[in-house]
Amino acid sequence: MLKVLGIVLFCSLLPLSQGVVPGVFSVVSPEGIQNVVSGALLQDGLLQKHLQAIQIPDIVSGGGLLGSFISITGLEVVNVQLPTVSVTLLPGIGGQLTFATKLEIDGDLLLSGLIHISVDVNLNAKVRVTDYSAGVSQVVIEDCQSLLGPFDIRLLSGLLPISVNGLVSSTLTTTLPSLLCPVVNNIVTLVNVQLLGTLNALVPLGAVGKIQYQLASLPLITELHVGLDLNTVIHQVGGGNISLPGSAVPVALPALQGNVLNLGLSQAFLNAALSLLVQIQPQTFISTLDVFSGATQLMDAIVALIPA
Repeated sequence: MLKVLGIVLFCSLLPLSQGVVPGVFSVVSPEGIQNVVSGALLQDGLLQKHLQAIQIPDIVSGGGLLGSFISITGLEVVNVQLPTVSVTLLPGIGGQLTFATKLEIDGDLLLSGLIHISVDVNLNAKVRVTDYSAGVSQVVIEDCQSLLGPFDIRLLSGLLPISVNGLVSSTLTTTLPSLLCPVVNNIVTLVNVQLLGTLNALVPLGAVGKIQYQLASLPLITELHVGLDLNTVIHQVGGGNISLPGSAVPVALPALQGNVLNLGLSQAFLNAALSLLVQIQPQTFISTLDVFSGATQLMDAIVALIPA
């Protein structure tokens, strides 16, 4: 369950759906949200692959009479250090994502050979949901900033001219932020779609049916926790759905008190699920005199004991 709760990072505030009481209630700590989001963004090297795929333009400077001609071509990211991801909850907004990593870039310096560039990168993005309908939301990056650390620039053979060092640093400081922030936007959107798909999926309920979970509203986000409510619909095998009554009573959850997740199931949801799981089939008892041959003899013996 905790895996799918990462979606709460991308949400703001919205009232509950009218006439529907959620079947599942949960409260998640900031640490829980960070673990889920970090896992989703780093799964299978998702963030690293997108960063490594950026296209860095060539660096060219025409020296003229007072300077030499500089040309660095074929720039590409050859390695991305395993990023660290941190999450800060922003009440009423969503969350602040911070990615810290190091990029290693190789290129060809004209007449000098292979040039190697490494730089620390910190990406900060504020995310918010702009639309919500029936469990589907649209995520946008409201603000994105790239902070670049000092550049380490080396020629694999020979000494690096001071003019090249300054040109590379100033050029990449200008161009890299415009390349990195779109990457953040793409992966945040991708992860949001994946998590929503998990929430809106059907989960088997034994062999008798399936349960569909869906966001009841955009979560309530505070500095200390995220409150997430899910509507539930139980689909029976062979057709027919079991929906919770509109008069169902919401569940009040206790404080986290050091826990990552507190989860509550409404009485109405439990009743609906158990009624489908624990089905007592009608029983037929055969009690004719032909089946129980001793019944006639017993009846005659009892009648004989009754005073006339």
